[in-house]
Amino acid sequence: MRIAIIYYSSTGNTETIAQLLAEGMRKSGATADVLPVEQCDTSVLEHYDKLAFGCPAMGQEELDDLVFLPFFEQIEDDLAGREVALFGSFGWGDGQWMRSWEARVKEKGASLFEEGLAIQEEPGPESDACREFGFRFASGES
Repeated sequence: MRIAIIYYSSTGNTETIAQLLAEGMRKSGATADVLPVEQCDTSVLEHYDKLAFGCPAMGQEELDDLVFLPFFEQIEDDLAGREVALFGSFGWGDGQWMRSWEARVKEKGASLFEEGLAIQEEPGPESDACREFGFRFASGES
């Protein structure tokens, strides 16, 4: 099982979550590649069985529109039938950015894994929850 963890991180919190997810995925026996979105193009989809996308809440609880969203818009129509997990960090609000993103992914026909993993600020106390989320996604457990 090959999994791409494609993320954007402005403060480092979402990057930390990506690394913790990878730890959990690898514990299940999967190959998990952690890829900053700036290093990805549309061909990345061809090489992976499952995809995990990470982006923090920005502005008025929205996806980052300078770096992450332009990439995501290029590939979202190709997510139909793919297994996808979402994750990210936020500083305030109630997680509306994640709920909107989940709906968007479902509308594109992707198979969304659980609910998106939304962590407020740094994942310190939630580190184990991040690893467990990664493990469940990689192993097919819910």
